[in-house]
Amino acid sequence: MGAVRLTVADLDRVRDFYRDAIGLTEVSTEDGVVRLGADGTAIVELFGNPDAPPRPRGTSGLFHFAIVVPSRPDLARALQRVAEAGWRLSGASDHLVSEALYLSDPEGNGIELYRDRPRDQWPVRDGVLQMDTLPLDLDGVLGELRREDASSGMPAGTRMGHVHLNVGDLTAAETFYSGALGFDVTVRGYPGALFVSAGGYHHHLGLNTWAGEGAPPAPPGSRGLRAFEIVLPSEWALEELERRISDKGIEYERSSDGEEDFLRLEDPAGNRLALVADY
Repeated sequence: MGAVRLTVADLDRVRDFYRDAIGLTEVSTEDGVVRLGADGTAIVELFGNPDAPPRPRGTSGLFHFAIVVPSRPDLARALQRVAEAGWRLSGASDHLVSEALYLSDPEGNGIELYRDRPRDQWPVRDGVLQMDTLPLDLDGVLGELRREDASSGMPAGTRMGHVHLNVGDLTAAETFYSGALGFDVTVRGYPGALFVSAGGYHHHLGLNTWAGEGAPPAPPGSRGLRAFEIVLPSEWALEELERRISDKGIEYERSSDGEEDFLRLEDPAGNRLALVADY
């Protein structure tokens, strides 16, 4: 998964939150767009528009995006950083495959900060990956704090782990993300939700109807999710996927920023995504 792009009304306040509470560093700022990330790679891109209205309740869009850190001590430092910045968690869960912290940014965008357990520890029953939502051992996580990390930002290796979306129809979402884009369905056990991935990961995308069955897209220009990136491993893979979605009659636009080519499209719920090759 690549960068998540958000439309925000108070650019300065939201930028400060991602810097101080989340620990991302500013990669670039130009023309009202702030890119923040780790180790020079953008993870979150903020597009400022002071006139942007809030996303209405009961619409499709971002449920949360999830930033994955390399280790449990890194998650402990993330927890400490959030507390030091004066922000509260909205949840903390053990998902069997991962340990996760949940909170929201100043404009209500959901965020997960998590670390993966090693793959050989992921539980599988009858060939099916098992995930759950159990209370997280916060004391155990904080016990991993290292003195040398007391004032550090997000470490190298921090990246976008997955994106979780509100959609209006799970069948249509599965047809698009699995049938057309080629993701594998990994978990069906959550009521009103579906999880898909590539390469055997537990999930790169979560899809749910918790905003309501048939939830319409948020009005254009609303605060919240502007687009998210899916990164293909090569230009060849991007071309193959372009042929695949073209054969299935999915509308898309090919564009370029001068360095990279993108395929821009929308899912059936109106969520915008960009497909890009990893150079």
